[in-house]
Amino acid sequence: MKTNIFIILLAFLAFGCAVEKDYLVKIETRHGDMYAILFDETPKHKKNFIELAEKGRFDSTEFHRVIENFMIQGGDVFAKEKLPREEWYTVPAEIKPDLIHAKGMIAAARMGNNVNPERASSGSQFYIVQGKVYDKLELTTDMRQLSEKFNQYLRLESNAELRETYTNLYENREFDAMNKLMLDHKEKLEDFYSTSLGKKMTPQQVEAYTTIGGTPHLDNEYTVFGQVIKGLEVMEEIAKEKTSPQDKPIETVYMKVTVNQLPKKKITKDFGYSYE
Repeated sequence: MKTNIFIILLAFLAFGCAVEKDYLVKIETRHGDMYAILFDETPKHKKNFIELAEKGRFDSTEFHRVIENFMIQGGDVFAKEKLPREEWYTVPAEIKPDLIHAKGMIAAARMGNNVNPERASSGSQFYIVQGKVYDKLELTTDMRQLSEKFNQYLRLESNAELRETYTNLYENREFDAMNKLMLDHKEKLEDFYSTSLGKKMTPQQVEAYTTIGGTPHLDNEYTVFGQVIKGLEVMEEIAKEKTSPQDKPIETVYMKVTVNQLPKKKITKDFGYSYE
């Protein structure tokens, strides 16, 4: 009898594991559909997003802020519903060091640190990361400090020729060439000023940002809570939209968001996403 109970228990546990489920998010736009999963490591954001989607509150919101090679932002439920400001709730920050802003990640928008030192997230607005691919040297350099030291170095009379070269690049708006010129002088500046101009990056960050790309300067500042697992080309097309000076697409990009529970094994099979 005990043996039979044990076998039944094992079968029940095996069945439970086999049908372990997760939510699959579908974001429909006029450019096509994106599919995403939300992370269990950020439970408050996951729960909030699912509740908004299940109630249809994201539907007919827009991608209202689009910056190519940076991100596409949307989901302003509160403005769409014309809710008073006092009802624009926030979600406590769930910032995790290993959830970084690699291309395709979904993160929560928020107010700036000056009015929001807790870095609490908007209760509805989110963005999808596009970013760019970085050269390893640039990625691991503190570009702000490099720029400061380089400009200080340019003021020396002995560097008049270098200063002229840099000025010409600036006047011609050749910003990539300006960065390269500064990076080419990194070691010389470190020796000259007896300082380090490096920036610590984890192996995960270096691997992601030098291959698929992203926006590393946002890491540890905003809550990353999901990932697009199919349809990144849709995000790329939205990012190409012509925009107003306020970064809003001239032609509105509406969204419809739905969520469905599916077996994790099916999500892995159909979309290639690994839960390991």
